[in-house]
Amino acid sequence: MKKDFNTSSFKEKLEASGQFPMLYMFKFIVPNGKELEIAALFPKNEMELKASSGGKYVSTTIKSMMDSSDQIIEIYEKASKIEGLLSL
Repeated sequence: MKKDFNTSSFKEKLEASGQFPMLYMFKFIVPNGKELEIAALFPKNEMELKASSGGKYVSTTIKSMMDSSDQIIEIYEKASKIEGLLSL
């Protein structure tokens, strides 16, 4: 069972970390084959991929210019719908 995510606390931390727009780094781990679903969230950005040693999972890293903390949270909310995803 997923633990509840405290959106307001995360938003406060994002806003305290600097001024927007800012370059934000997203990191996700997904089952092999799901990386295209992550790429669809970032159509204009390059994505770094690294396969796990067993090949079952792929680590993705995307750097993207974000205009607001709400925009970052929206991406995480969309990503959370991807089966097997872990956010870092």
